[in-house]
Amino acid sequence: MKDYKYSKEHEWVKIESDQIVAIGISPHAADTLGDIVFVELPEIDDSVQQFEQMGEIESVKAVSDLFSPVTGKVVEVNNEVIDQPEKINEEAEAGGWMIKVVLSDLSELENLMSESEYKQFLETEE
Repeated sequence: MKDYKYSKEHEWVKIESDQIVAIGISPHAADTLGDIVFVELPEIDDSVQQFEQMGEIESVKAVSDLFSPVTGKVVEVNNEVIDQPEKINEEAEAGGWMIKVVLSDLSELENLMSESEYKQFLETEE
């Protein structure tokens, strides 16, 4: 899991290559939301900004904003989670990825937490 970085909004980034990252929500966020029924994501070629809203996720409990953990351009959208949003509950950090982005600035990853830092963050939040 060392390839994952986390934001305080419970999104994760998985480094896939020098420039491309996958983005999703943490298993903690998926559990907290409960059964996810709808997800709205940016489209290919859209730009996302670090810590700015990039979409919405809706569960049986609530509607929440999704925030991009990085700045960049969307190069791929996981249509599977749009068609079957429950996949996010089942595999938040694998098949439940949402978008892939070409990073504008690799140094932005330094603004995110490692897995151990994220676990400590969750403990302080409870």
